[in-house]
Amino acid sequence: GEFQECFAQFNIGDDCPIFDGMWDFCQIYSGASIEAARKLISGSCDIAVNWMGGLHHAKKYEPSGFCYVNDIVLAILQLLRYYPRVLYVDIDIHHGDGVQEAFYTTDRVMTVSFHKYNGDFFPGTGAIDEMGSGLGKFYAVNVPLQDGIDDRSYTQLFKTVMTSVMETFKPGAVVLQCGADSLGLDRLGVFNLSIAAHGECVRFMRRFGVPMMVIGGGGYTIRNVARCWTNETGIVCGVDLPSELPNNAYHEFFAPDYSLHPQLSGRVINHNSRAYLNALTARILEQLRYLKGAPSVQMQEAPPDIQGFLEDQEKHQKDVDADRLGELKDDRSGRREHVAELYEGDEDQDQDAS
Repeated sequence: GEFQECFAQFNIGDDCPIFDGMWDFCQIYSGASIEAARKLISGSCDIAVNWMGGLHHAKKYEPSGFCYVNDIVLAILQLLRYYPRVLYVDIDIHHGDGVQEAFYTTDRVMTVSFHKYNGDFFPGTGAIDEMGSGLGKFYAVNVPLQDGIDDRSYTQLFKTVMTSVMETFKPGAVVLQCGADSLGLDRLGVFNLSIAAHGECVRFMRRFGVPMMVIGGGGYTIRNVARCWTNETGIVCGVDLPSELPNNAYHEFFAPDYSLHPQLSGRVINHNSRAYLNALTARILEQLRYLKGAPSVQMQEAPPDIQGFLEDQEKHQKDVDADRLGELKDDRSGRREHVAELYEGDEDQDQDAS
């Protein structure tokens, strides 16, 4: 009640309501993405997964579209401390506007978003002519799609565009946002993608062998979100999962087929004609040709460590431990010395020997 007058200024309410435990929620999913980035940098893993992350709409000064803190931006800033170039790929049905906006003027991050766009569909951004600005000119790639795109059209388009992106930009790390609202039968989505086709995008990016962070995102038919991300966890782990779901506490939730791959396509008419997709592909490839190879990067100044406060805390603890160790060395009362121990003091054995 005290701050209610400020809610509209910071876009609180409607799509971004206040709820109990909101701060803890933001800390957990954002911290997990930051830690995933640190794992990739340290080399302790080649693929890091945080299905709780992927909140790609949040801006610097306001939440948006159920997204309160943009964990993706925080993770990419962390990756930029080590990798000269980072690629962000978004297969959520909504445009990844928060991430694009954050890196719109830099050539160190390329953002590629496959999404529905008609000017009205949330968030209303993501036209093909949004290409970046300044140093970031041509480093924002948008793939606007119409309702009902099917498996074959989507995967073919995805592989064509991403092959060219990887060859041109040559990223050191990839962040892949796997929003499941692009699946067929989603309550908000209007595509016809199957779980297999959605997962094929993950499988294709995995084949490049580049360190990769895989994160969640949207998805509003919960049983299909669970199936989708289960399948993609198996893909990144190199495991072929059986189609039949094992018995579990939520087994009835997946009736009547109890399958990892239910029929999801065919609900919406495909309005993406072959001519439209060919023209879209040609224009995107033409945009990528303007880049003329990956940019050279002088690492004169690295972004600050997102978790620098933890390092400061560790340094402080080391100082405390060092002080305690010094006190223990000075206070030898009550400690049994070894007969051959050498130290400075009134009982110095060297002095006795002399």
